[in-house]
Amino acid sequence: MLINNVEVDVKTKCIENQTTQLKIAEAIGSPSSYVNRLIKKPGGIINKTFIQIMEALGYDVELRYIKREEKTK
Repeated sequence: MLINNVEVDVKTKCIENQTTQLKIAEAIGSPSSYVNRLIKKPGGIINKTFIQIMEALGYDVELRYIKREEKTK
């Protein structure tokens, strides 16, 4: 089982970073409709087979987000 609600996580991170899904889509070179569909679709980002493998091993999956430090020049 995936513990996280990816849709809520992405929306929260967008608010924290003062950005939008549209800007994210532009940054990664994907249509905004595709990004939105992945975020909303259960199993859209995390591979279902990976979740099943971890469950068979007795684990749930929880995503952890760690902000990267900005490199100074």
